[in-house]
Amino acid sequence: MWFPPIIFALFLSLLTSTTIIAITDKNQLNKNVINDFVSIQNQARAALHLPPLVWDTRLERYADLYARQRRQDCLLKHSNGPYGENIFWGSGDGWNPAQAAAAWVAERRWYTYGSNSCNGQECGHYTQIIWKTSRRIGCARVTCFQGRGVFMICNYDPPGNYMGEKPY
Repeated sequence: MWFPPIIFALFLSLLTSTTIIAITDKNQLNKNVINDFVSIQNQARAALHLPPLVWDTRLERYADLYARQRRQDCLLKHSNGPYGENIFWGSGDGWNPAQAAAAWVAERRWYTYGSNSCNGQECGHYTQIIWKTSRRIGCARVTCFQGRGVFMICNYDPPGNYMGEKPY
């Protein structure tokens, strides 16, 4: 079937603009996810006058690769890689990055700077977030197979949480 050149050009123009819109929407979605992961963590750092964490695509790829490995079982198991790491699991599929970050930051209530201790509770996620030398962050979120929940991970470079050292 033959189409006049003007109709073909119009069709091609519509196809191209639709693709650009889709890419733009995906980029905006990625920016929102990044902001959800980083904003709360950087607020915790700002409260201590620490520089903000900056998104790093290398760390994002590392986190994404590991999160995809956890899709099968959704286990709260660390990657044991070269980076600092916070992991999160929630049942169901409604968990978002801001909730994971808020859960980690909420551990602040257990941390005592003077004794550099967690008062018998878990606060290592918080201390990794506020580790003075950590500068870069990359995170990922996956919905696990067979309704096993949501797994999220953030990696930090340079890593923190060295035994006997205070975070800041």
